[in-house]
Amino acid sequence: MKTVKCLVWDLDDTLWDGVVLEGDRPRPFPAALETLHALDERGILHAVAGRGELARAAGHLAEHGLAELFCAVEVGWGEKSAAIRRIAAELNIGLDTIAFADNDPAECAEVTAALPMVRCYPAERVGELAGLAEFRPELVTGESRRRRHRYLAERSRAAAERAFPGSPPEFLASLGLTMTVRAATEADFDRAHELTLRTHQLNTTGRTLDAARLRELCAAEDHEVLVADVTDRFGAHGTVGLAVLRHDGADVVLELLLTSCRVLNRGIGTVLLGHLVRDVLARGRRPVARFVPTEANRIMLVTLRFAGFEPAGEGTLTFAPGRPPPAVPAHVRIVDGRNR
Repeated sequence: MKTVKCLVWDLDDTLWDGVVLEGDRPRPFPAALETLHALDERGILHAVAGRGELARAAGHLAEHGLAELFCAVEVGWGEKSAAIRRIAAELNIGLDTIAFADNDPAECAEVTAALPMVRCYPAERVGELAGLAEFRPELVTGESRRRRHRYLAERSRAAAERAFPGSPPEFLASLGLTMTVRAATEADFDRAHELTLRTHQLNTTGRTLDAARLRELCAAEDHEVLVADVTDRFGAHGTVGLAVLRHDGADVVLELLLTSCRVLNRGIGTVLLGHLVRDVLARGRRPVARFVPTEANRIMLVTLRFAGFEPAGEGTLTFAPGRPPPAVPAHVRIVDGRNR
């Protein structure tokens, strides 16, 4: 069973005791508050799919200091299943990682019928949710605990992009993106492991690496384990990239490259790959990459090919001899923090 990434809440008689649109000023249920905060500490997001008027519901959330706990808010009169679909799209997560809590059995039945992959819970069980296995991620890192803040920053980015008068490339340039590439340390291992568990589309081999294995690779003289942190004018994206390099004579082999899906539309995977290729070429060595196809990662093969890699045998690509290195991106400032 997949771990829940987002719990979607009904509001009236689920999060709080009463109906805002009927003039009530209901207080949140204590058990609901405990669950909200417990799941938030684990990096599980919260969203709203409620009935009523958005402005009044949002105002009541703000009145109780809860507005910043919700990364997406859908309040209206349409089907709850449609609201959940929009939430999944906005947060860029799979419907099979969403759970839904509502006091009305008919609403739960509608969601179950339309979206059988969404797990539904009656409101009276809200206080139990933090104790269920599906709400207990395998890893809870500092990065996990900041997940909500990153999504809220992304919401601000999206609003700024909608209001931006120029082209998409001009908006990217306006973000002030900075990518810092550095050697992984002990403090990074849990987050790096989490990235390998959560990243499927943007992973060149589909490999998962636990903290013990990452520690071994960092200690090996012929390996480098690198992480990439990204920030922009709205805040930190956090650690969103991982690369494992193996030094083999005149070759530097990219054993693994992955970037978080949440920075896909910022081109960070291409930026990181290009930086690594330019660095290897500047040292007079040949870039080689491993690629293992999975059901989801074809986009990484396309990324490697566009960067100048050509097939050279099963699971191996080499950078084309004589080809110029990938261009330095205009929209991202790159800082290489390795001590060499």
